Amino acid sequence: DGARALLPALCGRDPEALDADGLARAALESIAENTSDAAVAPVVWGAVAGVPGLLGYRAINTLDAMVGYRNERYRRFGWAAARTDDVANLLPARLTGLLTAALAPLVGGRPAAALRAWRRDAAGHPSPNAGVVEASMAGALGVRLGGRTQYPHGTEMRPLLGDGPAPTVHDLRRAVRLSEAVQLTAAVLAAVLAAAKPPPEPGFWKGLLLTR
Repeated sequence: DGARALLPALCGRDPEALDADGLARAALESIAENTSDAAVAPVVWGAVAGVPGLLGYRAINTLDAMVGYRNERYRRFGWAAARTDDVANLLPARLTGLLTAALAPLVGGRPAAALRAWRRDAAGHPSPNAGVVEASMAGALGVRLGGRTQYPHGTEMRPLLGDGPAPTVHDLRRAVRLSEAVQLTAAVLAAVLAAAKPPPEPGFWKGLLLTR
């Protein structure tokens, strides 16, 4: 019951339809996707375009989370938010997948298994980015994600990602450790990239705004 009460803070699934394994799978898939969307992507865009890049990305991602759904309420304009978010996350999701594979040994996984799951399974996911990060996480942990997914607006059959058993609470703890390692590494890489870039000319941002 406690897990069901907490799940809506992570994802939009119907917690009442999930047993213990279903709750663990939902949480783990959310950890994988949010590692990219909520942590790696902002620091990547911050390194590329400074504070405007970071804030702009967060605005895009938040709009997608609010209205980017394929249901009757949001069908006519939610697609635009969803597609914009897909484009903004193309590079960060793939960086997250690579870091997940590279750091898999920290949680007893194998980089080769993460990369194999990515290559084999990610393309079947309806999202071009979530498939990458979820498949690489599944391969790194040696678990299977995907399958029947219950949302308040209906049921979707998601492709299977990775090999092995369904995730358990123990695997959730491993996923959290791996996510933290990926986030830290991405932050360090972004800081190095930002430090290596030449600073903008004085008045650059003011001039850019005036030209708009």
